[in-house]
Amino acid sequence: MAHTDRPSAVPDAGARVAPTSNGQAHPAPRTQTLLGIRILGTGCYLPEQVISNRDLHASHGFDPDWIVNRTGIQERRFALPHQATSDLCTQAALRCLRAAGREPGDVDLLVLGTFTPDMAFPSTANLVQDQLKLACPAFDVQAACAGFVYALIIAAQFVGTGNSRCALVIGGDCNSRIINPGDQKSYPLFGDGAGAVLLAPGEPDQGLLAYQLGSDGSGGDLLSRPACGSRIPPSAAALEQGLHYLTMDGRAIFKWAVRILADSTLTVLAHAHCQVRDVRWFIPHQANVRIIHAATDVLGFHRDSVFKNLDRYGNTSAGSIPIALDELNRQGSIQREDLLLISGFGAGLNWGTALWRW
Repeated sequence: MAHTDRPSAVPDAGARVAPTSNGQAHPAPRTQTLLGIRILGTGCYLPEQVISNRDLHASHGFDPDWIVNRTGIQERRFALPHQATSDLCTQAALRCLRAAGREPGDVDLLVLGTFTPDMAFPSTANLVQDQLKLACPAFDVQAACAGFVYALIIAAQFVGTGNSRCALVIGGDCNSRIINPGDQKSYPLFGDGAGAVLLAPGEPDQGLLAYQLGSDGSGGDLLSRPACGSRIPPSAAALEQGLHYLTMDGRAIFKWAVRILADSTLTVLAHAHCQVRDVRWFIPHQANVRIIHAATDVLGFHRDSVFKNLDRYGNTSAGSIPIALDELNRQGSIQREDLLLISGFGAGLNWGTALWRW
């Protein structure tokens, strides 16, 4: 039977000083605890269209060996012409509900992380809510590749305070619609996909042993989509300049990602009085295998405990962590009381790192 006492929420004792993307220092975000929450089920959806490195060589002249050596990616999935982010998210949600043995009518909250919404408004969560015929609040969270972790922790607050008994959390993106086909350094990195989890009250030891959410807006220009907002509205000139595409300073993002992944992981583990060897699965955002290897080598994780699937899917942004969770769960690779360390990081700059006890 699920534990119904109010979960604990323990604030960090103090704030450390952390470097920003421009090298300056500021107080690090506090690390928190929120227990008494469990994951009832998981689900994911990847579009059927597989785009291999050979396909990119044939269509764009990209070097397959360069892609593998620099990113670890062999192939990725692109949404079909009739599909949008809400379609991928809906399918992931349906599979999650089936796995959890729940019906759409059981869901009382929907939080969806994406930075490639179907449209500016209504929210993608509203569109998914309609497709699933849910009767609950539904809203988007825009934290780019950290979007799922942000959405997960937001939904956990609702469950933890008793305001939700069955919260659906989705992360999904259609990156293929915003990447520049002429940019060999960024175009091969991204793919499309979505994943979902269902949260409910759990036992006193389940849930977020420690978590940290952080932002550094001073690095916003390092990874952005300049046009199609209120700053630079859509126009023929903006489209001609390619300002509607994602732009990225890959070198700067690489250095920042390795640092923030390592620093936030150490902080979260210390808050939970855990060590690297206690973690069953380290599930970092699937951005680039070189980022993952650099950070895990610094942290001392054994490669066998680090989950990677970006060779098959590329960077699916907000979809990458819930897709990984679902793959591990469906394989039977996660057992009760296992510790999972998840970390999302990307545009904003935003990051979210959490230690979850299954």
